[in-house]
Formats: sequence, structure tokens, C-alpha cells
Amino acid sequence: MGLDDDAREYHREDPPGKIEISTTKPTNTQRDLSLAYSPGVAAPCLDIAEDPEAAYEYTAKGNLVGVVSNGSAVLGLGDIGAQASKPVMEGKGVLFKRFADIDVFDIELDQQDPEDIITSVAAMEPTFGGINLEDITAPECFEIESRLREEMDVPVFHDDQHGTAIISGAALINAADIADKALSELKIVFSGAGASAIATARFYVSLGADPDNVLMCDSSGIITESRADEVNEFKREFARDVPEGDLATAMEGADVFVGLSVGGIVDGEMVRSMAADPIIFAMANPDPEIAYEDAKDAREDTVIMATGRSDYPNQVNNVLGFPFIFRGALDARATDINEEMKRAAAEALADLARQDVPDAVVKAYGDQPLQFGADYVIPKPLDPRVLFQVAPAVAEAAMDSGVARSELDADEYAERLEARLGKSREMMRVVLNKARSEPKRVALAEGTDEKMIRAAYQLREQGIAEPVLLGDQDSIEATTEELGLGFDPEVVDPDADGMADRYADRLHELRKRKGITRTEAGELVRRDTNYFGSVMVEEGDADALLTGLTHHYPSALRPPLQVIGTAEDADYAAGVYMLTFKNRVVFCADATVNQEPDEEVLAEVTKHTAELARSFNVEPRAAMLSYSNFGSVENEGTAKPRRAVDLLHGDAAVDFPVDGEMQADTAVVEDILEETYDFSELDGPANVLVFPNLEAGNIGYKLLQRLGGAEAIGPMLVGMDKPVHVLQRGDEVKDIVNLAGVAVVDAQNE
Repeated sequence: MGLDDDAREYHREDPPGKIEISTTKPTNTQRDLSLAYSPGVAAPCLDIAEDPEAAYEYTAKGNLVGVVSNGSAVLGLGDIGAQASKPVMEGKGVLFKRFADIDVFDIELDQQDPEDIITSVAAMEPTFGGINLEDITAPECFEIESRLREEMDVPVFHDDQHGTAIISGAALINAADIADKALSELKIVFSGAGASAIATARFYVSLGADPDNVLMCDSSGIITESRADEVNEFKREFARDVPEGDLATAMEGADVFVGLSVGGIVDGEMVRSMAADPIIFAMANPDPEIAYEDAKDAREDTVIMATGRSDYPNQVNNVLGFPFIFRGALDARATDINEEMKRAAAEALADLARQDVPDAVVKAYGDQPLQFGADYVIPKPLDPRVLFQVAPAVAEAAMDSGVARSELDADEYAERLEARLGKSREMMRVVLNKARSEPKRVALAEGTDEKMIRAAYQLREQGIAEPVLLGDQDSIEATTEELGLGFDPEVVDPDADGMADRYADRLHELRKRKGITRTEAGELVRRDTNYFGSVMVEEGDADALLTGLTHHYPSALRPPLQVIGTAEDADYAAGVYMLTFKNRVVFCADATVNQEPDEEVLAEVTKHTAELARSFNVEPRAAMLSYSNFGSVENEGTAKPRRAVDLLHGDAAVDFPVDGEMQADTAVVEDILEETYDFSELDGPANVLVFPNLEAGNIGYKLLQRLGGAEAIGPMLVGMDKPVHVLQRGDEVKDIVNLAGVAVVDAQNE
């Protein structure tokens, strides 16, 4: 099947369409229903009648946007009518939810008269926290948006006008910087004079472009003062006192070409007529005004090229804007989306493009290099950082410009946004904030690896840790320069640094009765940064060690176990994964170290895991897992976790509830604990799950991750005398940063 048939099948598959309504509160009992509807619903209704602002407290209004269209100007399809536009509007709702966790009702109005549309939409103000106008033809769209912004007390935003303006505006800020040209001096030519082109031209002026330097061309050529009487009032705004001419004439000497018209109308000769290092935004879809390759090949100098397509660099995609702009506007309870908020969004996007790009984003786009420059002037739509960059900037601009009805604390708001992207981000923010309060020196054993260098940059940049890269100095410096990272990393080179002899002496002292000679110790610390880093931490020259990115877990763990060893109150180390679900977090142990633990090992691992949970501000409730419930099966396998519970109950230092043995569903389902096993020590579902052996632990956490939809952070090594964490081979930069944050908090607690 072709793309069209695939799309038809995608949309018609049961249930038809792309969106549904789901409940956010329990509806399992009669009491639940009486709270959700009659008679309980009367109380919030009366409160809202007394104070309309209470609607934001009691209903979904504050997170609900109406996507409104009459289907008169659907991208690439034209005037197809209201009903036919519904798949597009549902798709818009999908993007709102996917990228910014905003709920949407799509509203398709079978109306053509602007007055009718204005009346209909304005009447829906009690329902929505914001209105996104979509695919409404020009020039009617200008009047509709303008009037609704005046009449409604919630933000109204016509994405076809402002979305492209904001995203391409971000690209223009960076492109001008790369070309070393001032915005105020750019000669800008527009091909197209519809809603998007006019809004984009206005926005460029808002960013600092000189309106006298903006030429706009429609199908009849340059819009000049001599043609002013021929065009509508919106085009007339850009009528200039210049000679008449066509698009080719307008482009002569231009610094910037902005295409919002039709494909194929620009050729190589027209590009060659432009000024040095031209900026070309050919955004017609699906075919740009000039093909990417043709524009690049037309010049010897730098051509900064953007299109609306995802298969070329610098895609101007509106999804980089509207979800996050509305997120910030809704959270600030803004009454409008004003020019200050739009500029803040563009500037935030421009700034993000200058930052190091996460591995997950690079992988999502085929591992192509993504580094600030001519081929990367705007972020990618799948970059999760857009939410944290744009929404706060928009909210802050709303507050500063006086259209916000709610004041947001920057740190608290960042945490709320983290929570919207998943529990794991929310949990890691707790730890990373703790780390920032007192950063520690973290040795990164595989310091020459590109990911380690990028992680070191982020750790330094975000104030999480003081990273120390271990490895060849020249290699690390060369890679840092190649990556374009603007920092001077601290590097310790085992071959060049004077510490090597001292570390060799210390390693020999620690391992001489284990068969290691002084010569062998010297070779180990110079050849293997795992040993070098382990001694470095053992000697107190670094506070923590991260390794394992390019090693098997056992070989990476062996040096720190031999050199640093376990803590004074511990005989065993263990590997713990934190698994996060939508509204729950659990810690799973042991999943990496102890193959067949006895009751003493299980008890010790439980205590260490409970301590780790508290570093994430989670109060532990521990369950010793088995296939038996409290003695329902009697054999050595089920008795072992039961004896571990007895040891823990007899330990005065244990100040958290723990029970078992119990089956996994008993441990995590509150109804089973309360109704069948109400004698249990647990006063709620367990959040520390201790598996009976390594095999069960590894299988269990991977099933929860892959089939249960959990996000996994770890493995985090517990029980060591000093902070050591062993990464999984192939971990991403964010995983390194997260574990480094955990290591810093470990070191703070030392």
C-alpha cells in the first residue's frame, strides 16, 4: 500500500479517529460516581457560580484548548469544508497532547461568514482555556483572530499566521548571527502575501528588522505603492515605494528570501543574484520554492537553507511553537498571546539550537550530526527540551507584559513541566536539584568517549557536578573542539600525570596479598582508567566514579570492588533500578550483582535500597518477593525471604515498614494488602521490591520496563564504601548525567 492507503487504514482502525476522552478520577464505586456527578457535583458548580475563576480549580478548563476551523484553507488541500477538515483538527489535538500534555476538543464550524464564526467561538469561552484557530482562509482570518482577541478573555492564536512566523523567526535570529549580519540591516524578500507571509513579515519587524527593507511579492509581483489600491488592506501594509518588478527583481541583492507561496518558482540564477551568504527559507509544502540541493549548489559561499520538509536540515515545523506557547499561556492563565510572548518563544528556540543535542534526538533523526551552524539553526521537533525552554519563556513574558492572571515560581514551574513528561523526569529533578546545592568531583573513567565528554559539559554547564575526565589529554581536547563545546574540561591523563606512581603504590598496597605486584599495579593504573579512577576516589582526590559505558558490567565493577570495596556496615554491593510509571515509582533490587543471595544479603540489600529511595524523597515500603504469600508455600526458597524479614524486624536501625515473603501483585496492589492480608506490616503498596535472586530481578525489571511501560533509571550501585556507579554499555548522555547526579548526592551524604 502507498502512503494514502496507509493513512486511511491508520485513521479507520477501530476505534476510528485519533483521539478519545478519558477520565482522570476514580469511577469504580457508587461513591466515586456520586462525587463525579449527582449529587456531589453541585458543590463545585455553586462555587464556580459565585467565582468564575474557580472553574480553573474544579474543571479541566485550564488545560483545554479548542482547535477551531471551518476547513476553508487546509494546508495543501484548500477549501475542503468543515467536515473534511476534522482529521486535520484531530491531528492537531494529537500534537498538543504529545508535545505539551494539553487536552483538545476539535471544533469544525460549517460557517463562512466571519461574524458567524466570531459569535460561535466567543460563545464557547466558558469551555476553553484557549482557542487555536486553524486553516481559515485569508483575509477573513485576520478579522476573526483580531476580534476574538478583543472579545475573549482567554488566549486566541491563529497558528497559520503566527506559527511559521515564530519558528522561522528563531531560525532568522541564528542565521543572521552565523552570517554575521544585523537584523536591522537585512534586506528581506517575501514570496507570498497570504496570512502566514503577512504575519511573518510583521514578526520579523518585531524582532528588529527594518520594515523599509521588507519587500513582499504576490502573484502579480512586488507590492508597490503604485499597486496599493489593487490589494487588500493587509497587503497594503507592505506596499513600498520601489519600482515595479517580479520576484527575480526583488531578490537581487537580498540577504533573506522567505518563501510562503508555491513550489519551484525560484531558480539558481535568482539565488546567485542575492547578497553574500544568503539566507533562504523556502517553506512551501510539499515542494519548496527551490529545492534544497539546487539552492546549495547555486553558490560557493554559505547558503543557510530552511524548508518545511523533515528530510532536509532546518525544518520550519509549527509543532515547535503552538504546543509550548499554549502551555506557557495556559499555565500563566494569560488573557492573550501577545507580541512579547511570541518573541520570547522565538528567542528561546534560537537559544536552544545553540546547546548540545541529546542522544535520543540525534538517534530519532538517523544519527545525523546536529550541531549549531548553517545546517542546524532551529531545534528538532522531537527534542523534549523545547517544552522546558519555550513554555517558561512564554509564561515569564506573559507575567512581565501584564496579561498573566497567575504568578509562577520558576523552580516550581520547571518541576510541574518535568512531571508532565513522565515520573522519571520528576524524580530525577529532585536528585539533580540536591546535586546542584553542593556539586562534587566526579571522575568519568572513559573520558575519551564522546558521550562522556558531552556529559561532562552538561554537568559543568548545569552545575550538577565538577566532572573530571580520565584519559589521553590530547584526544579529549581534540574531541571537545570537534564537538564545538565551549568549555575547558578538567582532564587527568594517567600517562602524563604525576599521580600515577602514587596511585600504583596505593593499588599495590591494597592488592599485594591478592597477587598483584608493584609492576602490575603500575601497568593497571596507566592502562585501565577503571583502576586509576577507583584509586583516585579511594584516595579522596575525587568524590565519586562513573564507569561502564564501554565495558561489560562485571569487568567495569571489578576494579572499584577491589580498590574501594563495600561500606563499613555492608558486606555486599547491589544494583538497583528505579522504575517510574505515570503515578508510581518503585525501586527494584538486586538486578545486577548477587546471583543467589541468602537471607543476610537480602536483608542488607533491602536496607541499602531503602536508603537510596530516600535520596529521591521517597519514603520506603519494602516487600520481599516470592511466589508464596506469607507461608502459603513451604520450602527453602520461600523461607529465605521470610528469614530476611525476620532479620530486618530485629534490626533497631530499620525504621521503615518491610514484610514478606509475598507475591508481586500482593506487594503492589493496595486492595489485596488491605482486604486479604490486612495483617501485613505495609501500610500501602510497596515501592521497594526485593527479588529473591538475580535472575528474577533482571527478568522482573525488564518486563516492567518493556511491557509495563515503565521508564528505568539505573542500575544504581548501593553498598559501596564510596560513590561508584556502573553505567550500561551504550547509555545515552542523559543517563550519564542522571547517574552522575545520583553519585553527587551519594557523596553529599558521605
